[in-house]
Amino acid sequence: MPEPLTPALPPVDSFGDMDMPEALLKTLAAQGVTEPFPIQAATLPNSLVGRDLLGRGRTGSGKTLAFGLALLARTAGRRAQPKQPLALVLVPTRELAQQVTDAMAPYATAVNLRITTVVGGMSINRQSGALRRGAEVLVATPGRLKDLIDRGDADLSQVSITVLDEADQMTDMGFMPQVTALLKQVQPDGQTMLFSATLDKNIDKLVKMFLTDPVAFSVDPSAGAVSTMEHHVLYVMDETDKKAVATRIAARDGRVIMFVDTKRGVDRMVKKLLADGVRASGLHGGRSQPQRNRTLDWFKTGEVTALVATNVAARGIHIDDLDLVVNVDPPTDHKDYLHRGGRTARAGESGSVVTLVLPDQKRDMTRLMSDAGISPRTAQIKSSDEELARITGAKEPSGIPVVMEVPQATPPRQRSAGQAGGGSGSGARRRSGGPRTGTGTSAAPAAGGGRGRRTGGGAAGQAPASGSGQARRGQGGQGGSTGGSGERGRRTGGAPSGGAAAASARSRVGGAGQGRRRSA
Repeated sequence: MPEPLTPALPPVDSFGDMDMPEALLKTLAAQGVTEPFPIQAATLPNSLVGRDLLGRGRTGSGKTLAFGLALLARTAGRRAQPKQPLALVLVPTRELAQQVTDAMAPYATAVNLRITTVVGGMSINRQSGALRRGAEVLVATPGRLKDLIDRGDADLSQVSITVLDEADQMTDMGFMPQVTALLKQVQPDGQTMLFSATLDKNIDKLVKMFLTDPVAFSVDPSAGAVSTMEHHVLYVMDETDKKAVATRIAARDGRVIMFVDTKRGVDRMVKKLLADGVRASGLHGGRSQPQRNRTLDWFKTGEVTALVATNVAARGIHIDDLDLVVNVDPPTDHKDYLHRGGRTARAGESGSVVTLVLPDQKRDMTRLMSDAGISPRTAQIKSSDEELARITGAKEPSGIPVVMEVPQATPPRQRSAGQAGGGSGSGARRRSGGPRTGTGTSAAPAAGGGRGRRTGGGAAGQAPASGSGQARRGQGGQGGSTGGSGERGRRTGGAPSGGAAAASARSRVGGAGQGRRRSA
């Protein structure tokens, strides 16, 4: 951590002690966010006055509001010209981009700011249209933003506040040249903030190149230090026994995220689990964005109980009340372990991380745990052992195959002359069927939108999952709930989540699975 020349301002105990617009304070109260998390209390006094900063906090510690509130407060009252955003948030993955947008949207609406998301895998023409209409805040992945700039659809010359979220993953994924090129296009005297769960030598390069006298904060050093998270390493005899153990864990009562190494491994495991009677779906980089959105929507509402994923799900995805993460294939890097484990035990909740280890993986796993600063509980396990059930809730699957409905697209609605050119242009609406039990072969989820409108009372201004990223104002925002974003202060009382409404609007097990959520 660099030592600043100018000392940092001290942390505060409440949002009311910070210099923020009244509209943001009212929205925090309306969202049930009453007390800042440590990283918010430490960074906001400094970021609100324009200091460059470096923030380290584990996944789920509230980083999004830590930078989001400062960015919105300092941008409030300004208006962007077409194609020229005023504030930029760079993230490594599409899922994280949507999470950030969902978390910031109600607060952006409160101060009359437009927020737009641009990511790969979605219509670039819709995204360029959103930028042409004007957006003060842009949330983007580096590759798609570069494409839009190359087309002449985006201009970063007016960006005065830049945030890199999960900056270390962007450098690990080979985005360093793109990120560097993008940062050189924003205003040189603007504010730059870097946030991540881990900070390493690659981040030092960015700090030296683009941050001026930054203040640095490190709270919740790593997922391994979280007292509410248990770590278990379960030794299995061979691949056959590992598959049996994983299947019984997936059949538990309650949801679980299961990580495997490859896209093919995800697809194979999902196919087996569906055949065994487990409501499972897969998430990896080979799926289209509508497929990924729908899979996450099913998992959030509980219609899918086992989410099988590659590392694409290791960052930027928050699921409320998720208490178990399983590494079916152990990660090769301790940072990947920490980020996978960060899907559980978020925001003060409890959870467990279980890793299945073959005999020839023991030495590497011991080294990885040492690098992560974790002392796990270990056990030799068979699929029939009571200890497995005690740790994970594992049980025998029903054996009744589950069939995933293939969504049916409905024809696009004709737009009247008065509608031409207006709105974000979500295009053809699609209906998404849920999983059902029955006989026959299981079908992999097909492309199509799976995110309908919430029923009433949702957080205002949610970004649509259609890909345009243009946040809507008013009641009943589209897509996920900010209550489920995981990036917030401490909640008390009834903050809106939209989970019940989402569940009621979806297909039931054994039904045809066609339905649409209603908008308030």
